[in-house]
Amino acid sequence: MNKYEKPADAILKQTLTPLQYEVTQHNATERPFENEYDQHFEEGIYVDIVSGEPLFLSCDKFNSGCGWPAFSKPIQRNMIKEKADWSHHMHRIEVRSAHADSHLGHVFNDGPLDQGGLRYCINSAALRFIPKAEMKEAGYGDYLPLLEAKS
Repeated sequence: MNKYEKPADAILKQTLTPLQYEVTQHNATERPFENEYDQHFEEGIYVDIVSGEPLFLSCDKFNSGCGWPAFSKPIQRNMIKEKADWSHHMHRIEVRSAHADSHLGHVFNDGPLDQGGLRYCINSAALRFIPKAEMKEAGYGDYLPLLEAKS
C-alpha cells in the first residue's frame, strides 16, 4: 500500500480550501505575489497538500521574482511527473505530484545556471510547509540530512 495516497474527492472538498482544491484538482493558478510561500525562506520541507508526498526542500528554493515559490529541483525526480501543457496558447511543462496527481505548477528552463538551470514555479496552494524542527515528528526525518548538508 502506498504511503502517499490521494483521498476521495468528497474528503478533499472538506479538507482543502476552495483555492487549494481548484489548483490541485482543476489545474488553476493562484495569483502571483499574493500567496503564502512566494517570499517564505524558512528551513524545512514542502509537501503535496493533498497526499503529503515530499516534493521540495527549502535549500533548493530561490527568489525568482515571478510571484510564486521557485525551486531549482525536486527532492527526488520520481516524486513528480511532468507533462506537456498546451493551454493558454503556449507550450509549457506542467508539474504534478507522482502519487496524488495534484497539479503543482510548471517547470521552466530559466532558473539559476549554477543550480541546474531549471525553475520549478509552484503554486503555494498546492504545498504544505513543514519547518525543519518539526520534520522528524511529522515523518520526514529521513530528509533532514539533505537540509543539513546544504546548511
